[in-house]
Parts: sequence; C-alpha cells; structure tokens
Amino acid sequence: MLHLRVISPEEKTDDVVRLIERTVGTAHLVMLRGAARNPAGDLVMCDVAREAGDELISALRTLGLDRTGSIAVENIDLSLSERGRKAERDAPGEGADAVLWEHLTDATHEESTLSVTYVAFLTLATMIAACGVVLDNAILIVGAMAVGPEFGPLAGLSTALVRRASRLALRSLNALLVGFAVAMLVTVGFTYFMDAVDLFSRVRLDAVRPNTAFIYQPDAFSFVVAVLAGVAGTLSLTSAKSGALVGVAISVTTVPAAANAAVAFTYNEYRQAWGSTEQLLLNLLGIVLAGTVTLLAQKWFWARQRERNSGAGRR
Repeated sequence: MLHLRVISPEEKTDDVVRLIERTVGTAHLVMLRGAARNPAGDLVMCDVAREAGDELISALRTLGLDRTGSIAVENIDLSLSERGRKAERDAPGEGADAVLWEHLTDATHEESTLSVTYVAFLTLATMIAACGVVLDNAILIVGAMAVGPEFGPLAGLSTALVRRASRLALRSLNALLVGFAVAMLVTVGFTYFMDAVDLFSRVRLDAVRPNTAFIYQPDAFSFVVAVLAGVAGTLSLTSAKSGALVGVAISVTTVPAAANAAVAFTYNEYRQAWGSTEQLLLNLLGIVLAGTVTLLAQKWFWARQRERNSGAGRR
C-alpha cells in the first residue's frame, strides 16, 4: 500500500476528506486541523491501495493541492491491519500492475538529469567496456552494462512521449546526447593512453573476438533484444519491481557499442566504428519504442479498468 500525507488549506479540507472517503481502496484516514505550519493548513493522512493511488493523486491535484498545499506519497513496507487488507481487496486490479504516473514522471525526471554523477558513471562504464572489447572479455562487458545509467533518460524519453511532456523529452535527449558524447570522447583519450603504455593495440582490436564481435555486427536480434529489454525495463519502473532493471542493464549493448566505436575510431577502424554506431542506435531506438508502446498499453488498460469500475458503481 501507499501512505498519503496531504497539507490542505482549511477551506478545501472537507473536500479532501470526502474525496478520500469515497475512493475505493483507502483506509486509516486521519485529519488534524491546523497542524501544518508551512504551508499553513490542515494535515490529512491516509493509506491507499497502490492500484487506487493514481486516481486519488490525480483528483487531489485537480483540487489544486499541489499548488496551494502539498501531496506526499510513501511506500508502506509493512502494514498489519485488517482494514488495510480489505482496502487492497476492494481496490480494482492488482497493485503490481498499477502505474503511478506522477511518480513515474518525477522518477524519470530525476534519472534524466545531466549531472556530473551521471556523466561519470556513463564514462566509467564506457571505459570498462573499452577494456572488455580489446581483451574480448565478456565479464567486463557485462560489468560495463550494469554500471551504465543510460536507461534512465531512455525511460524519461518514453514517458515524455506518452505524457506529452516536452521539457522532460528535451532533458532526456540532452542527457543521452551529451552523456554519450563526453563518454566516447574520454574513451578515445583513454584508448590513446592505454596504447601508449602497451595495454591496448590495433592487433588486439582486429583479432578474432568470439565473445564481443557481436557488438559491431548488428543484426535483427539486436533490435529484438533491445525491444524486449525496453518492455522489461518499463514494467520494472511502473510496477516498482526495480530489481529487474539489473537484468535489463545487462541485456542491451548501448555502452559496449559506444566503447567499441570510440576504440575503433581511435585506430581508424571505421568499419567497426560504423557497425558499433549502428548497434548503439538500434538499441536506443528499440528501447524507446518499446517503452513508449508499453506505457501506452498500460495507460489504455487502466483507462478501461476505470471505465468498468465506474459502470459497476453506477449499477
């Protein structure tokens, strides 16, 4: 379940309480008059089943509480309450399938920030992958994919397309373009350094590489895997099953492709550089496309769910 903490102006508190009381899937309603100081107002708290959370949050925003008060949402790890269990049973659908659109937008907005930390992680992941492609070491490739933070902006772009949030789209594109550009430029310099100390060489790059040759040889499976990973990653974000993101990270070759392109460009291996770039673009396109379609499908599903519930309520 979710715990909602609302600060409401005094004149809107009765509307807030009535809204919570008539929302199926809520429990443990508490109202404290005059408890809030900044902003001033009443404090209203309740627990709500995850599958009813998005509808309630949207209704609270319609009352303008995000502007005149505050709406805070927390996950409840443990709730020992028969009323709480009944609220979850009464709420339509399954909590694992519910999408909290406001939470998703906020989370992807944060993950799409072009910060020093984001660029550092992406750059380090690309340099680790560079070592992996030169040594033909699959373990290093997997490690680099797990370190790379690029799924955040990709999810942000999908969310922006579905919610028509232009600022989030620009923020996500900026993080992707600038992040990968910086990571690849630094990796080019890293390659020159490693070559100077005889740890990298063109011979190693041109050698038979059974474990990593797929990185610069894209095919139909590259796009298929990216699409499947995009679906899995989006579902993990919307259903709060974030552990699945680790599997998503090690199933796509965005970071290794960027690394192979940077190393190949350093040694004037333009065939490998182009193949790696094509692999990178295929993965980015597949993930964004799959994420967008998945979010649209979830949005349609929950719209139908609400229509059925409204019809059942009228009967």
